[in-house]
Amino acid sequence: MARCPGTLSRVLTTITLRNVGTAAIVVGLLIALLTLGTTTDRPFTLAWLLVLVGTGLRLEAAIRARNAQRNSPGC
Repeated sequence: MARCPGTLSRVLTTITLRNVGTAAIVVGLLIALLTLGTTTDRPFTLAWLLVLVGTGLRLEAAIRARNAQRNSPGC
């Protein structure tokens, strides 16, 4: 029986956010690198959008992890 209910789901949510954020950053940077020779800005717009979303997801995961530690010191 879990001592702290909901702890596992919070950890999994944080890990999922972190992994999806990392994947978005990596894909965005790959798109930017692979389309360096193109003359249009459309691929770069998508790439930077993915990098910004990935960064936001990583920040959200970090904030959730910090709050989870702070809110359950006895668990």
